[in-house]
Amino acid sequence: MRQKRYTVLGGLLCLAVVLLFTPCGPVHAEDKVINFKFAHIFPQPAKQSLLCEAFVKELEERTNGRIKTRYFGGGSLLNPPGMAKGLEAGISDMGFAHVEYSPGRFPVTEACDLPLGYPSGWVANQVVNDFYQKFKPKEWDKLKVLWMHASTPNVMITTKPVKKLEDLKGLTIRAPGRVGDTVTALGASPAPMPIMEVYDGLSKGVIQGVNTPFETLKTFRFGEVAKYVTSSWEVGNMYTFYVAMNRRSYEKIPPDLKGIFDELCGEYKERFALMWNEIDFDGMEFAVQKGVEIIDLPPEEIARWKKQTEPVVEKYVKDMTGQGYSEQEVRGWISFLRERIDYWTKKQAEYRIKSPTGPESIRP
Repeated sequence: MRQKRYTVLGGLLCLAVVLLFTPCGPVHAEDKVINFKFAHIFPQPAKQSLLCEAFVKELEERTNGRIKTRYFGGGSLLNPPGMAKGLEAGISDMGFAHVEYSPGRFPVTEACDLPLGYPSGWVANQVVNDFYQKFKPKEWDKLKVLWMHASTPNVMITTKPVKKLEDLKGLTIRAPGRVGDTVTALGASPAPMPIMEVYDGLSKGVIQGVNTPFETLKTFRFGEVAKYVTSSWEVGNMYTFYVAMNRRSYEKIPPDLKGIFDELCGEYKERFALMWNEIDFDGMEFAVQKGVEIIDLPPEEIARWKKQTEPVVEKYVKDMTGQGYSEQEVRGWISFLRERIDYWTKKQAEYRIKSPTGPESIRP
C-alpha cells in the first residue's frame, strides 16, 4: 500500500514539473519561421532593387523574425520574361517585373502602357493602382498582387540626335510589347531586347536607341553610351510594373501576420511612387554630367508625334475586341485611364511634387 502511494506521489510530482516548465498558452504551427524567396530583375545597386530589399528587411523586423526572405537581384533567380510563370510555378515566392516582358499574358493591364501622355512617374503609379483596383483583371487571378507601380514616362534615348519624326527613320530602338507599337508608329524599328543587354547593344551599334525613362540613363548607365535624349513624354508609354506573389505562398502566412504583411505592402506602394519620381531627377543629372544633349520638342512637332501615335491606341482596341472584349468595354478602360491621368496630374501640382517631365505646373 505504501509503495502504491509513493508511485502516485511520484507521478504527480513529474506532472507538476512538466506543467511548471511548459509555456503558458497553446503552441501553434504558425509560430514557426516562414522562409520566402524574392526575385528581382534589376541589378542590386538600382533604387528599385534597394527599395525591395528594404521591404524584405522591414517585413522580417515587423514580424519579429517569423518571415524571412532570401533576396535574388539582377535576374539571378528568374529572368524578366520568365518572372510571371516562375511566380506561378513557385520558383520564387515574390517577384518584381513589368507586364511588357510577358506580351499577351496581361492584355487588359497593357492598356496602361499605351501612349496616353503620362506626365510623371508619380502620376503613373497612382493611375495603374486605380486601374487594377477598379477592374481587377482576371489575368492576375493566378497571382497575388502585392502592389502595382509604374515607371516614369518614356523618352527617346539615342546615339543620334532626334529632333523631328524623320530623324527616327532607319533607327532600331529597344522597345518591347506595346511600347514597340509606339516606336513603330513613330517610324523606327522596335527591338525587344532585355534591358540588361541594352548598354552593350548601344555601345556596339546593334541598336541606336532605347525608349525608356530618364532614370535609366543612370540606373543602367545609358548616359555613357547614348548622347542624346528627346524629351517626348507627351507620347511616351510607361512600363506597368508589379510586385506579385505566388498564391500558395501567400496562404502560408498565418492570420496574425497577414495584417502586418498587407499593411506593409500598402506603404511600399506609395514609397515606390515617390521613388520613381526621384530617380528621374537622378537620371537627368547623370546625363548632364556625361554631356548628354537633352532635346525638347517644339509644340508643332509634339502635335505631329501625337497624331502619329493615335493608331497605337486604335490597334489595341482592335486587338482586344478580337480577343472577345466589347469595344465599349475596351474604350471604357482607356477613358478611365485618361480621366485618372488628368485627376492625378492636378493632385501632383496641388501636393507640390516636382518632376523633370510633364506640364509646367509640376516642373521644378
